Amino acid sequence: MEIAVPLLDLPLEKLRDYLPEREEPADFDAFWSRTLTEAAEHDLAPTFTPYDIPLTAVEVYDTSFAGWGGDRVSAWFLVPRGAEGPLPCVVKYIGYSGGRGFAHDHLTWPSAGYATLVVDTRGQGAANVNQPGATADPHTGSAPHAPGMMTRGILDPDTYYYRRVFTDAARAVDVAAGHPAVDAEAIVVTGISQGGGIAQAVAALRPDVRAALIDVPFLTHFRRAVEITDRDPYQEIVRFLSSLRGAPEQVFRTLAYFDGLNFAARGQVPALYSVALMDDICPPSTVFGAYNHWQGPKEITVWPWNNHEGGGPFQVEEQLRHLSKLLAGR
Repeated sequence: MEIAVPLLDLPLEKLRDYLPEREEPADFDAFWSRTLTEAAEHDLAPTFTPYDIPLTAVEVYDTSFAGWGGDRVSAWFLVPRGAEGPLPCVVKYIGYSGGRGFAHDHLTWPSAGYATLVVDTRGQGAANVNQPGATADPHTGSAPHAPGMMTRGILDPDTYYYRRVFTDAARAVDVAAGHPAVDAEAIVVTGISQGGGIAQAVAALRPDVRAALIDVPFLTHFRRAVEITDRDPYQEIVRFLSSLRGAPEQVFRTLAYFDGLNFAARGQVPALYSVALMDDICPPSTVFGAYNHWQGPKEITVWPWNNHEGGGPFQVEEQLRHLSKLLAGR
């Protein structure tokens, strides 16, 4: 039986074979090597300050470290109370517009025996009452951009907002690996939507991570996304292009350095993806496009009747079982 998908996208049997051509800059690897090398000039200087919250089974630390440009990035670090380490660690990235939120929002992984590092997204969370952020982005610049984060600095890959975000995220792996409670050979990156796109990029930039859990990833297959969905955040790019009508070539050249398709083509670690076939924010073809380019061992969970919420708590159960098998006997 053919499963229905929104009319704007492809049927499932075509999605499974969908392997779009990639717009990859010739200096893609050199750009990211230079970016991470420049970031490494700044000492991580991580801090782990005990956080006073009456959780009897979990220890919580208000954490920060030096991200892109040496800017301080906030995080939560949670570890099962009394656990004998070193433990596997889940590094978690946040969806669009949200910050790290509250420590008690992130109890699933530590309750399963994992150390957990929840990374704030710079400049986001100010307008999200349930997921406030604590990290500024002092490099917004004065170039024209549409409201939101998607077009900040978009006319040059060096100044683009997500260069800073992806760099922060990659350095967070070092923060986790350097903590004495963490097994540096058992670090897993994860996220939903924007967080999934970030995890996808980090797993390619940091092939030393053990695995990636990538849910309904955003920041992927930009050109198709802006052509087939009328939903934000991709529509921020459309509104920008409708105003600066001579900018498309420059904009898509920048986006190619941040496109999940190009990161997926470099992904070697085991990956568990999820996709929702009714998703009109991150259309299923953009997810399958990345999944089909992923080079390492991979699985994908398909949620036929769901929109951008994807599998939600059902997918979390899938992830818990997946990691339990993957890390068994470590």
